[in-house]
Amino acid sequence: MATTRKPAAGAKPATAQKAAAVKKPAAAAPAAAAPAGPAEGDMAPAFTLHASGSRTISSASLGGQPYLLYFYPKADTPGCTKQACGIQEALPALGRTGLTVIGVSPDPMGPIEKFAKKYGLDFPLASDADHKVAEAYGVWVEKSMYGRTYMGMERSSFLVGADGRVVKVWRKVKPEEHAAAVLAAAKALG
Repeated sequence: MATTRKPAAGAKPATAQKAAAVKKPAAAAPAAAAPAGPAEGDMAPAFTLHASGSRTISSASLGGQPYLLYFYPKADTPGCTKQACGIQEALPALGRTGLTVIGVSPDPMGPIEKFAKKYGLDFPLASDADHKVAEAYGVWVEKSMYGRTYMGMERSSFLVGADGRVVKVWRKVKPEEHAAAVLAAAKALG
């Protein structure tokens, strides 16, 4: 024959204990950190990268002229193709503003050259295989997909003025809207 225990005097029944545990206030989530990398008005980090068409592109060689440094995750993927082709279509108008465009991905040069040739991309596509430039710009970030976390390139762009200062920053860029946003900002440079 089973015996039942009586709760000690003053003790709450188990269901009341569970309910009390649920009602405890949750700890406040820590505030999100500001993105790393340069902000608008900061000097743009220096860089030298190998680029498509057997070019080497550097911030020093661009001294005195505005440029767009746009970071994309992977050559010849749907979003990156849409973004690059949008920039290519806008290139004549961007050129009239005096803006040089440089795309940067963590891919090695082989896939970048194939991507540029396949889509007729005339502007330099640079390789940042060691992601040092991406880290300097704060776009080498932790990402997650299908429950897996990994480090990768955040789709972001930096418009740099002729004085070497960052004029505009776009984070988590939407590929289909990118070219129009850049063109509007480049025209505003004067």
